[in-house]
Amino acid sequence: MILAAGQGTRLRPLTNDRPKALVEVAGRTLLEITLARLKEFGVREVIVNTHHFATMIPEYLKKHDNFGMRIEISHEEDLLDTGGGLKKAACFFLENAPDAAEPFLLHNVDVISTIDLERMVRFHAEQGALATMAVQDRETSRPLLFDGAGGLRGRGDRIDSAGPAEALRALAFSGIHVVSPSIFAKLNETGAFSIIDAYLRLSTQGERILAFRADEYKWRDLGRPESVIEAARELR
Repeated sequence: MILAAGQGTRLRPLTNDRPKALVEVAGRTLLEITLARLKEFGVREVIVNTHHFATMIPEYLKKHDNFGMRIEISHEEDLLDTGGGLKKAACFFLENAPDAAEPFLLHNVDVISTIDLERMVRFHAEQGALATMAVQDRETSRPLLFDGAGGLRGRGDRIDSAGPAEALRALAFSGIHVVSPSIFAKLNETGAFSIIDAYLRLSTQGERILAFRADEYKWRDLGRPESVIEAARELR
């Protein structure tokens, strides 16, 4: 799933006439870059959530023959945030239930990286995680706290999980997750909610919400116009 429904307020004026997914970097849209990245790792079925200038995304995809992929749209009349948006798209991942055991990728449209997604999916499966988040040791205004085993324990200076607080590591989330479909039965939140809030709740209930260390990979958040300019220079 590509999370693309946000209004892109940090990207203004680039999003004054288009969704952030269609902002261009070095002649390619953020959506095309993300789709190509997923396709490189074997993904052939994608759902994209929309809200801001919503009709432009299916029109763009149709013009480009869905980039040779099966792409569905999950339109949100009201923004549902990351958790609510994922929960609304549950049928896409559960359509082959009860055999829907394959984990799936959840990817912000406004990040680009060299993170090895295949390795990340393999790590998720080997660890038996409910959700795995790509994280890095870098500066962030919204740190997540993990214990020595890589389990999510809290956020900022707040510890949400039971157990001793020593040796917690503050890490920056990179906007890329691997998620097991069994999470949908555990999301009792309704309406608009953050998936991170749901992860924090689930971690207190013993669920394995894990960190995948991605320090060795390049990563960039394209949430601001200056970041788009810098990324375009790098890509060229």
